[in-house]
Amino acid sequence: MLEIRDLSVSYDGFPVLNGLNLRLKRGEPLAVVGESGAGKTTLALSLMGLAPGRCTGEVVFKGRNLLELPEPAWRSIRGKEIAMVMQNVESALHPLYPALVQVLEAIWAHDRRGKAEAWEKARGLLHQVGIAGRRANLLPHQLSGGEKQRVILAMAIAHDPEVLILDEPTASLDTLTRAEVTRLLRSMAEDRMVLVVTHDLATAARLGRQMAVLYGGRVVELGPTELLMAAPRHPYTRGLLRSYPNMTTTKDLQGIPGRVTHGVSGCSFHPRCTQRVKVCGEAVPALHPAGQRFLACHRGGIVPLLELTGVSKRFGDYWALRDVSLTLFEGETLALVGESGSGKSTLAKITMGLMPASGGEMRLEGNRYEGRGMRAKEFFRRVQMIFQNPGETVSHRMTVLQAVKEPLDVQGMGGEAEKRERVKAVLAEVELPADELFLDRYPHQLSGGEKQRVAIARALILNPKLLIADEPTSALDASVQAKIIKLFLNLQEKRGLTILFITHDLALARKVSDRMAVLRAGEMVEEGPTNQLVHAPKHLYTKSLLAAAPSLTNDLPPTGVPRDFGYNCGAGTDFSYHHKAHNFRWHQ
Repeated sequence: MLEIRDLSVSYDGFPVLNGLNLRLKRGEPLAVVGESGAGKTTLALSLMGLAPGRCTGEVVFKGRNLLELPEPAWRSIRGKEIAMVMQNVESALHPLYPALVQVLEAIWAHDRRGKAEAWEKARGLLHQVGIAGRRANLLPHQLSGGEKQRVILAMAIAHDPEVLILDEPTASLDTLTRAEVTRLLRSMAEDRMVLVVTHDLATAARLGRQMAVLYGGRVVELGPTELLMAAPRHPYTRGLLRSYPNMTTTKDLQGIPGRVTHGVSGCSFHPRCTQRVKVCGEAVPALHPAGQRFLACHRGGIVPLLELTGVSKRFGDYWALRDVSLTLFEGETLALVGESGSGKSTLAKITMGLMPASGGEMRLEGNRYEGRGMRAKEFFRRVQMIFQNPGETVSHRMTVLQAVKEPLDVQGMGGEAEKRERVKAVLAEVELPADELFLDRYPHQLSGGEKQRVAIARALILNPKLLIADEPTSALDASVQAKIIKLFLNLQEKRGLTILFITHDLALARKVSDRMAVLRAGEMVEEGPTNQLVHAPKHLYTKSLLAAAPSLTNDLPPTGVPRDFGYNCGAGTDFSYHHKAHNFRWHQ
């Protein structure tokens, strides 16, 4: 085992790593991920005794603290017991020596065996990594990127090291070559201690059994790779996963606001975190156990913002909602989907306090709300709603300035000059003009897309934490809809908004949401991560919605779907859905 204890590294007094505690175990590769500047490469260099800064703490290997060793002692370890594959393949190879000679030099660095025997071992190592025959005698510029990477791997394993450090081992490789190199690395990791340093989450997922998320020189989340990939708990881990393009996800390429900043007080991530509280800027959170993982967050990870428990709504003998429970986490988008009449808008209006519930409980940021009369002004500073029809939000008697400014008037916030400046700022944020001509326009002088942006600006001017969007693009053409959806995603990234996105369009829901909840006839039938519901739906109704989702093909959606299936079916009736045949069958 190689154990890293309270490792800190600084360059000219500038901290790069702060108190890292990690373990490398044989056969359990550890992947360290994070943005550029997180300290990943510094960590790798520290384990090789090559970090140019000041190192404190311990790196314990075979009973010795490697940080205390003099350079002559390091030379007997480096390359023999601990080897590293450098990130830049171009600088790792000598441009004037053939591949075979460079592997030979790596062998002779610690083993002065006979020339013939050394040549034979060098050829064997290159053959092991997939370079054989005449290609072993080629110069680096005559090799492909993948072949150069293989030569470096052959050099790294020349003395069968116990510890192998891989710094961005698949960077700049094409997809097929990356897969081949990854398979090779997997086989090498079976009986070694391996540290994988990468910003490529796919490489981390394929190579690392354990994963450490590094931010600002500190580990913020640590645990089994599959668990952290499927259910991240730290806001930064979730941000990394959102940013990464992935064939198995639906919503991605959403960045993290701001950039890595070193030397901040408190939690290193708090300047960019959307759920930060006062303590986050005052104290460094400890890495503590949280189930099967370790987590460094004062709030215990991503927190629930909105919690609905057993919400029901009855109109006479008709139940519009029946025992609906839903949790919306801070900073995420949850799509509430279902056909017309399923209860989506009713649930939204109850949440906003526009309609009383017949039963159930609602909590916002831990505070309990009941009935319509419990909504104070402070509630509407935290929660705002965008309606399907902008005409329901913006009065035709108000100018743009008056409509967007009205929430500030109701809340009694600021003077007229300050309000005017805030209106201009929020209009610019939703990509609308802020000149006097536009401010004096009335709704009938605006296009549909402009009206909806004005409605969004009106909802955002109080800087709410939760935005309820009820079919916000259904009345817009496809081009304008795309712009509005991109606007929502950009605003979420910039402001850290939590969005309850209500829609009947599953194709749209899968593009914007982190999680999806399926409502049918007032009951919640399925809920979970969007990619899971899209690729492996469990409920028949969810499958029917997916089958009927819009597609640019000439296939028609299934017909004859009974409106009350699964609820009012007669005894002995079985409903089955056949996706490939695109039809529904009744079995008596």
